[in-house]
Amino acid sequence: MSDADTGLIEALRLQWEWGADEALLESPQDRRHAAPAVVPPSAPPKPSAPPAAAARPRAPSLPPPPGDAAKLAASCHDLEALRAAMAGFTGCALRDTATQLVFADGAPDARLMVIGEAPGSEEDRIGKPFVGPAGQLLDRMLGSIGLDRRTARIANVVPWRPPGNRTPTDSEIAICLPFLRRQIALVRPRGLLLLGAVAAKALLASPERDQGIGRLRGTWRPVTIDGLDAPLPALPTFHPAYLLRMPAAKAQAWRDLLALRQWLETEDQPTKITSL
Repeated sequence: MSDADTGLIEALRLQWEWGADEALLESPQDRRHAAPAVVPPSAPPKPSAPPAAAARPRAPSLPPPPGDAAKLAASCHDLEALRAAMAGFTGCALRDTATQLVFADGAPDARLMVIGEAPGSEEDRIGKPFVGPAGQLLDRMLGSIGLDRRTARIANVVPWRPPGNRTPTDSEIAICLPFLRRQIALVRPRGLLLLGAVAAKALLASPERDQGIGRLRGTWRPVTIDGLDAPLPALPTFHPAYLLRMPAAKAQAWRDLLALRQWLETEDQPTKITSL
């Protein structure tokens, strides 16, 4: 190999190391007069679609007014029909995020109906109200005054679990409330135990509903239900989930349970009901 060939090879190696990836012609090319490249025939181009319009955001499906739920609930003449109607009801968005309907538990003719807020994760998985840690505490509370799930009726204001166990909104409560009120009318209890602020706000009338549970608890309040001859005595108290977070409040809840036990023992006597 001559010295000239060796020099050419070294020059090519240098260009490759610098990143050259195209070979150059020995003389410059005038591209202004270059023949146009021949394009092979192809199928006629498809007509281009007009530019897509900006996608319109879908309007959120608004729940039907409470009147629709009220009509559906009023058409149910027994608890099984009410459960079926609620299972098929699509007017509450919580239904789309929950696993299943959490209807109720306990005796269908109980003299005491216990009303909570909404299902939690365990209730959503199993399909029964108050089966998680708060439910276990509720069972002990009821047992301390001689009640259990065979003698009481347990339900929630909202029968579907809100995402993340958040508090139900006023709109969600308003949509679901006719179903709860109809269930109370069908069970025909002699009294109600309202667990927490949501249950009290949902069922009590103004001005009671605007008060905090700390002020309402421990005193019987009237609740009017369509289909029942007289207002029901309702006793607001703390929700068991609150008691798990705030054990110091258990002393007050125990006093409420004693008032409930006294009512159970003297149910045939008039109950003193207080209004604000």
